[in-house]
Amino acid sequence: MSGTEDDELAAMKDWWQRNGKPLLTGGLLALVVVLGWQAWTRYESNQSQGASALYQQLLETALTPSGQADTARVADIASKLKNEFGGTSYAQYGSLFVAKVAVDNGKLDDAAAELKLVNDKPASPALGEIARQRLARVLAAQNKADEALKLLDGDADKSFLASREELKGDLLVQLGRTDEAHAAYQKAKTA
Repeated sequence: MSGTEDDELAAMKDWWQRNGKPLLTGGLLALVVVLGWQAWTRYESNQSQGASALYQQLLETALTPSGQADTARVADIASKLKNEFGGTSYAQYGSLFVAKVAVDNGKLDDAAAELKLVNDKPASPALGEIARQRLARVLAAQNKADEALKLLDGDADKSFLASREELKGDLLVQLGRTDEAHAAYQKAKTA
C-alpha cells in the first residue's frame, strides 16, 4: 500500500468513527418509523373494516323489508359499535339508527338520549346537524317545542339552512307564533 492509500484508509476509518454510529442510528430510526407507519395504517384499515362490517349488520337489521326492526339486535349491534369504535362516524350513524328504531316504537325518551349523545360530541359537523334536527323533532313530539327551538339557535351550514329554517317554522307553528313561522318558511324557501 502506498502512503496515499494509507492516508485514504485512515481518513475513511476516521470518518466512520465520527459518522458511523449516527448513520446507523438514523437508518434504524427511519426503519422503525416506516414499519410503525405501516403497522398504524394496517391497524386503521382493520378498524375501519371492522366498523364498516358492524355498521352493515346494523343497516340490515334496522332496514328490514317488513319495516319491523329487531330492536334488541339493533341495540346490541349499536352497543358493539359504540364500545369498539366509539366516537367514529360509524358509531354515530349507528346511534341515529337506534334513535330511528326508538321513534318507530314510540320510545321518544330513548331516541332523545341517543341523539343527544351524537349532538354533544359529533364526529363531523354534518352528523351534528343531522342529530340536532332529529332531536328537535323528537322534542317537538314530546311537546317541548320551546326547547327544540333553542336547540336550533345559532348558525347552520348552508347545506342544512333550508331544512333547519323549515323545521323552525314547524316548531313556531306548534307554538302558535305564525308570523315568525312565516318568516322562517320564507328563509327556507330562499335557501
